[in-house]
Amino acid sequence: MSESIIRGENEVVGLVPAAGQGKRIAPLPLSKELYPIGFQIIDGEKTPKPKVVSHYLLEKFRYAGITKAFIVLREGKWDIPSYFGAGEMLDMHLAYLTIRDSCGPPFTIDKAFPFIKNRLIAFGFPDILFGPDDVFIQLLNCQTTKNSDLVLGLFPAQVPQEMDMVEVEENGKVRNMLLKPTQTHLTYSWLCAIWTPVFTQFMHTYLQDVRSKGMSEVQTRKIDAQGDLPVGAVIKASIQQGLRVDGVKFPKGTYIDIGRPDDLVKAIENYGDYQ
Repeated sequence: MSESIIRGENEVVGLVPAAGQGKRIAPLPLSKELYPIGFQIIDGEKTPKPKVVSHYLLEKFRYAGITKAFIVLREGKWDIPSYFGAGEMLDMHLAYLTIRDSCGPPFTIDKAFPFIKNRLIAFGFPDILFGPDDVFIQLLNCQTTKNSDLVLGLFPAQVPQEMDMVEVEENGKVRNMLLKPTQTHLTYSWLCAIWTPVFTQFMHTYLQDVRSKGMSEVQTRKIDAQGDLPVGAVIKASIQQGLRVDGVKFPKGTYIDIGRPDDLVKAIENYGDYQ
């Protein structure tokens, strides 16, 4: 297998939260991250084989030269490591961490803190299909050029009321983030990111503070229907605390969140018919 890329003193590794229950598209006979969307050719075979939704994110890591990734699972989702194994299918090295329960993606990915705290992180959601393919290359280049603590991949929002909307200056610096605003003039939301150990440590400390003070379901339901703490809340706090956060706009970028029933139908239609 190929070796993962190094930027500065830090190795770049992928980080994937996979602790969700997929309630919006339940019931499912498998983890939503393994829902088949489209096809692939494996080992030169002529017959196409199903390609699962999370494969697309891992492919984008690999396209950027990132060959190592941590996938954080909720207990019981053993079909994911069973399917991907050690990562041979993608010419990657995959490792798995488990969490018994999670109050949102930040708590899920913080499970990996001891393993990632000194590394440059490439982050994405495994149930969102997005493009272009070189997204992480562009984010890494931005981080290197601007020495950012965090770089966000920004896409035109389809439904701003359901997204974390990003206020970004002309030079790319992120000024603010609005979490699922009822009304906004902003047009871009974030879907993926690159961040440094500075943001990893900030998130870890922030979540320790949340755990000590407590964040009731009523509070989080204001920004998430299931009461989970979103990653956007941590990013917003980091901006307020003065971390250097930049964004790269992809004005022609596309995305489909297969965790939403309507988008799941759209993904199946766009990525192939498997009768």
